Parts: sequence; structure tokens; C-alpha cells
Amino acid sequence: MSTPKTTMVGPVNLTLSEGDPNPVAGCRQCLGVAVTRANARSVGDYSKATDANVVLRTHLREDHGAE
Repeated sequence: MSTPKTTMVGPVNLTLSEGDPNPVAGCRQCLGVAVTRANARSVGDYSKATDANVVLRTHLREDHGAE
């Protein structure tokens, strides 16, 4: 009876995040999400700031044609 190997084969390589998406100048919805993100960070709510980044990326892709 052999003992199964329980260790990983190699290291896990993680990529760096893309950074914060930038709002489009003149877009009120972009500005609103960016303000929400800034307010969340100012009080230490990084989960909400991350959620705002997801919302902004979705908005940029759907309404401004960003990739």
C-alpha cells in the first residue's frame, strides 16, 4: 500500500491586479461609481471599493465599449 502524494507539484504564480479602472470624463455614472469607490476606501471598506471597481468595469465595457 503506497501513501498518496499530498504536496503541490510547483509554486502557484499569481498575476498582479489590473489596477483601478478610470472613469470616462463627462459620464455621470462613471463619476458616481468613482465617488462611491473613493468614499468606501476613505472609511476602510475595501470590499465595497472592490465591488465599485467591478461595477465600473462592467459599465465601461457595456456603455463605453472598453475591453
